Amino acid sequence: MEEYADEPMGMGTALVRTAFLVDTVYSDAVRQFDLTVQQAQLLCVLIPKPFGMFELAKTLGLAKSSISGLVDRCEKRGLVRRESDPGDGRAFRVALTDKGAQLAEEFHDETTKRVADLPLGLSVEERELLVGLLTRVVADNHVPVVFTDSGCPSAKGCTES
Repeated sequence: MEEYADEPMGMGTALVRTAFLVDTVYSDAVRQFDLTVQQAQLLCVLIPKPFGMFELAKTLGLAKSSISGLVDRCEKRGLVRRESDPGDGRAFRVALTDKGAQLAEEFHDETTKRVADLPLGLSVEERELLVGLLTRVVADNHVPVVFTDSGCPSAKGCTES
């Protein structure tokens, strides 16, 4: 039974239902691009620069063995490559290939647009307020940077799609 009551919600319920909504949109985009959620997160994390395995595991919240398998699967698809780490000859970094960079940018842009369209029923002022409040919640809870908005300066935020 589906209920879409317009009744007031508590903070926890509102945030969980919002997370469910965003997760649904994200999952739909992942399927469209033939990725898993973890593969999409990895590609988006790597958009700005290559990362070492330890940094990736920490950022994505995965165990070392899980990140190794994820990188292996993405490497087999031609989306990432391992390259030597100039700061440590024994280590390597993970970087996007040209194919991976193109897929990452397309996925990122499409997903950002879809999620940004969710609050279009709000006024511009309400969307700006929402962005500011959500930015504070993310910062206060030290959420790792797994998705960025390179088109929007962090000090201003972005409220338009």
